[in-house]
Amino acid sequence: MNKNRPKYKQIIDAAVIVIAENGYHQAQVSRIAKQAGVADGTIYLYFKNKEDILISLFHEKMGYFVEKIEEEIKGIDTATQKLLVMVEKHFEILSEDRHLAIVTQLELRQSNKELRHRINDVLRGYLNLIDEIMTEGIASGEFRPDLNLRLARQTVFGTIDEIATTWVMNEQKYSLTDLAKPVHELLVGGCGKS
Repeated sequence: MNKNRPKYKQIIDAAVIVIAENGYHQAQVSRIAKQAGVADGTIYLYFKNKEDILISLFHEKMGYFVEKIEEEIKGIDTATQKLLVMVEKHFEILSEDRHLAIVTQLELRQSNKELRHRINDVLRGYLNLIDEIMTEGIASGEFRPDLNLRLARQTVFGTIDEIATTWVMNEQKYSLTDLAKPVHELLVGGCGKS
């Protein structure tokens, strides 16, 4: 089935809400169908099972993150500024969609090893974007020439992810977007010249 069709997007958006409100394991396909306004059987025209819905949801939403960040950083000249925009945009997207924040920060942490591998595959585009920014920063002299790219990528992603997860766990009682600049300063300080 064509993933560009409206029902596919309806189902993905419905799955975000149902999984956020009920948890992945309690989210029944029939509830997702009801939320999407489609028949139960329609779900199986687009997805093999609930696991496929979760992976597809993450693929769509992470693709959206990368697309939005790439749009925002076009025309920005410095790697440090691009990194700030990445952090700001990530936090902004999650702040604007409470259900998406819950799903990406909590429900995607699955114990099933195969499912975790599939989720990690989807993350690759986001991690590649971090690599590009870090590599540019090293080349321009904004970041240390001996910066360990793999460690820097893990640190950037891990920091953004942990700050967002803590915000979700604290029931979003404070502004996530207000943390973007301090997080950016911390990351740049760790990557900058010593």
